[in-house]
Amino acid sequence: QVQLVESGGGLVQAGGSLRLSCAASGSIFSINVMGWYRQAPGTQRELVAKISSDGRTNYADSVKGRFTISRDNDKNTVYLQMGSLKPEDTGVYYCNLGRTMYYRGAIWGQGTQVTVSS
Repeated sequence: QVQLVESGGGLVQAGGSLRLSCAASGSIFSINVMGWYRQAPGTQRELVAKISSDGRTNYADSVKGRFTISRDNDKNTVYLQMGSLKPEDTGVYYCNLGRTMYYRGAIWGQGTQVTVSS
């Protein structure tokens, strides 16, 4: 059984930075896609960024140039470096694991809260 454990959320002022981490454990296919989604109250969960095991990335337009996704395949860990944070970045950030860049995966972490104050 695969588990995803996120860490690194918190409260930060607008313009600040945070780094999220997500470690995957269990039986994981070597070819996979790990990503971050976020959900603000009253909204649908949306893609923030995703990265394949061979390094291809995809970002939401709203975070391009501010956020960077990376991964360590040896550690089965994905990172999200968030900079120039805005209040609209506030939400619960969920790690996701799947097999393709085209669809969100079936495995989710428990989520970590990110709050950006103005």
